[in-house]
Amino acid sequence: MKSENILVIGGTGKTGRLVAENLKELGHNVRVVGRKTNPSFDWDNPETYDAALKDMDRAYVVYYPDLAVPGARDAINALTEKALKAGMDKMVLLSGKGETEAEACEDIVANSGLNYTTVRASWFNQNFSEGAFVDYIMANHMALPMPEAEIPYTDTKDIADVVTKVLLDDSFNGEIVTVTGAEKLTFKEVAEIISKKLGRKIQYQPITMDEFKIGLAEAGIPEPVIWLLGYLFTEVLGHSENQTISDDVERILGRKPISFEEYVEKTVASGVWTPEVIEVLKQ
Repeated sequence: MKSENILVIGGTGKTGRLVAENLKELGHNVRVVGRKTNPSFDWDNPETYDAALKDMDRAYVVYYPDLAVPGARDAINALTEKALKAGMDKMVLLSGKGETEAEACEDIVANSGLNYTTVRASWFNQNFSEGAFVDYIMANHMALPMPEAEIPYTDTKDIADVVTKVLLDDSFNGEIVTVTGAEKLTFKEVAEIISKKLGRKIQYQPITMDEFKIGLAEAGIPEPVIWLLGYLFTEVLGHSENQTISDDVERILGRKPISFEEYVEKTVASGVWTPEVIEVLKQ
């Protein structure tokens, strides 16, 4: 396999950093970009796109904070146009499973003239250790809406490994790949699994969407983030497609997806859910 010049947009995030590590281990030249890198990349400033795209053969693209937010379509459209002009061959876009609003961005990439693969992922295991829900685990109390939702949580390592494979293997060009775990879990079941492995009780309390949003506002969460979380709960978790299990991880990687229990065991062993470690990470 020849060495490629590969751009990773979102390369410090949950999946991007793992994809970058995979590609470097395989001997590829990787350019990770963000607001603080050189060259810098800012989704809100298309003038930064050209320098990031220069001399890149392929790209893994993660739009922050989510493809469903206003402005995402314009940004993805500008990026694909500039990528095509820069001579890029292929783009892999990370999208959300069951996110209808994100499909417009997927279509932009699919119709851009670039080779592409779309990777749709279910909710991440790591949301409970690196993302929005870690504070609930630290507080031993998960107060969340949608108690009936059954989610096939996926591990970021599975996503990264699938992205690495489809980014380099052109036999997946034009595909929409769906990455999920092999089992569906409710929030109550998640709390029970973490409680058992962690050795302390994590209580799940079902609440209404209005109560959830009020709590976020009282915690000082910005309004755009509250909107996004509301969208992800009401439109995504309530979407039947989001509660469907895919076999794409096994099809592409030749192995079973990482289970939620495996993720929890590894996270407990890392010490991330201990107060001392969380305080260090926040500094």
